[in-house]
Amino acid sequence: MPQPTAHRSWRDALAIYLRAPVITMLFLGFSAGLPFLLVFSTLSAWLRSDGVEVAAIGFFAWIGMLYSIKFFWAPVVDRLALPLLTRRLGQRRGWMLLAQLMIASGLIALASLDPLHNLGLVAACALLVAFGSATQDIAIDAFRIESAPDDMQAAMASTYIIGYRGGLLAAGAGALYVAAAVSWEVAYLTMAALVGVGVITVLLRPEPARLSLTTQLIHEPRVRAFLRTSRGRPRWLRRLGAWLIGAVVCPFTDFFTRHRRKALWLLLFIAVFRISDLAMASMANPLYIDLGFSLATIANVTNVFGIAMSISGGLLGGLLVARYGIGPILVLGAAAATLTNLLFAALALAGQSLPMLVMAIVGDNLANGLASAVFIAFLSSLTSKAYTATQYALFSSLMTLPGKFLSGFGGLVVAAEGYATFFVIATALGLPAIALAIWISRDRSLVPPPAPRAS
Repeated sequence: MPQPTAHRSWRDALAIYLRAPVITMLFLGFSAGLPFLLVFSTLSAWLRSDGVEVAAIGFFAWIGMLYSIKFFWAPVVDRLALPLLTRRLGQRRGWMLLAQLMIASGLIALASLDPLHNLGLVAACALLVAFGSATQDIAIDAFRIESAPDDMQAAMASTYIIGYRGGLLAAGAGALYVAAAVSWEVAYLTMAALVGVGVITVLLRPEPARLSLTTQLIHEPRVRAFLRTSRGRPRWLRRLGAWLIGAVVCPFTDFFTRHRRKALWLLLFIAVFRISDLAMASMANPLYIDLGFSLATIANVTNVFGIAMSISGGLLGGLLVARYGIGPILVLGAAAATLTNLLFAALALAGQSLPMLVMAIVGDNLANGLASAVFIAFLSSLTSKAYTATQYALFSSLMTLPGKFLSGFGGLVVAAEGYATFFVIATALGLPAIALAIWISRDRSLVPPPAPRAS
């Protein structure tokens, strides 16, 4: 009878955070988080302060759709070799560097424009920054998955979250401070300079080992079948067909072939895991304001407690996964992210209570930080090393779309039933995720076991 696997010791679990691949994600996380607010709230503040109409500013929110459809060009990032860059840096680092150059170029161009008289060009530059940012996300996710084994993915996700939060702080509060002290132009030039953090990281860290594109295509049965049946056709057509099958078709068929009947249940789980907290997110700030909290109080509590707890939750999630494995912590994350929404229902009933506001923010961000770390590790374990960029981009898009869609109806529910009922409904939306997490945690073919204790 097989002996149960011993858990990794706490010392070994903590030591994971000192490994080079884990530390690397701190800087790549900063590089990923930096551009996000620069095309959203920070840009909106600049446009409004320069006198751009609110109606026009509202349309800039559509730029965010690029992040939700990045799986459309993920196969290109996954498989297309870039001239010079891929040969010198490798597939992942080459695409990361190209994306960072797009981000920096877009930010420099934005700094040279007068928004009031060049709104169309501002939108075009913002689109360039967002496209570069989404492309960088694809490459960083693939780089992370290929750089370390599954038992290190949660720790890498934790440091990535910390770095990402740092990038958000720089692009949010940092850019606003520079704009207030000097100008918006200098603020955006400063942010363009900070893109150098990611560039230096890409140049210093090695490319993860992976099979060449030719080797991957040769070993793919669907590609071999296409090459057999297309003999006699022009060589360029056969090469293009083989590339399209390997880059677009195979990532999807690979997932369904590996997981068979479980595949649809896994996709359902991915879609509902974050649905509870994403669906309620749109009504959190309106709740605070309607309860009578000042904007300064909201900003202080959400920034001080929110960011600290999100980082703490991410670190805790990485540590628990390193010691106990993904399965049990996946259940814990799903339950915590779902049930902490009840704190907002309690806040709605309690009224303008600062201790209750702090409790809701602390509980929500701690739970979401932990859940994010373990879920990223789980998605990474589902991803095939042959199709990392394409499959992970699909998973991450599926993870956010249902919740973002439902959040648009939050105002209607609040208007009809009130805040407390809305947050109870949002909690109920997360119950299927808990049930599916329990099922997945019991299946050793879906979640890797905890690492053994070091001797």
